[in-house]
Amino acid sequence: MFIYNVTIKVMHEIQEEWLSWLTEEHIPEVLGTGCFTGHRVLRLLETDETEGVTFAVQYEAESKSLYNHYIDKHASLLREKSYQKWGDRFIAFRTLMQVVN
Repeated sequence: MFIYNVTIKVMHEIQEEWLSWLTEEHIPEVLGTGCFTGHRVLRLLETDETEGVTFAVQYEAESKSLYNHYIDKHASLLREKSYQKWGDRFIAFRTLMQVVN
């Protein structure tokens, strides 16, 4: 199994609205691609929250080819939709991890 991890720092003033959008709109769109079988949303603790709150969203893919399909066919559009809605009020970075145990 592969975990596609998206870590996002969100400005305080949009945190509640952003979290609602994430769970009600964005995650369903990502899962609707059929590339992922599950997800979890986490809040990072013991981090500097001066500029915002940090979350991690982890999506579970059964294979690297499903992850690659998501990146090739869906990621750009969904990222663009995020930037259109929230502009520069968040920053994100992405990592891919493989479950080994």
